[in-house]
Amino acid sequence: MDEKFSRLNQYRSMWVLVFFDLPTETRVERKAAARFRKDLLDDGFGMFQFSIYTRFCASRENADVHTKRTKRNLPKKGKVCIMQITDKQFGMIELFHGRKETAPEAPIQQLELF
Repeated sequence: MDEKFSRLNQYRSMWVLVFFDLPTETRVERKAAARFRKDLLDDGFGMFQFSIYTRFCASRENADVHTKRTKRNLPKKGKVCIMQITDKQFGMIELFHGRKETAPEAPIQQLELF
């Protein structure tokens, strides 16, 4: 099969990244922040860093679905940024633990139902 038309082509597959900085001064704010993180995890996102969550999507349409779902779950306060990038772009990431470069994690295999 021609790579250009592959179903999981690196230019067609997307990553959704959610960056956030939420207030946690009061009990209500902590609860809202915890709820937002739980909603991300329930939607298949994984923690990349403390306030950065990522999710692999097989297509732009699928990425749009998860972006809309994240927008519906936004807390009332705080800053949230949602970014979509291609798998090819995500693959160019350079990760370091201290000064040692590490390989990025491969996306988990997800079952797609029709």
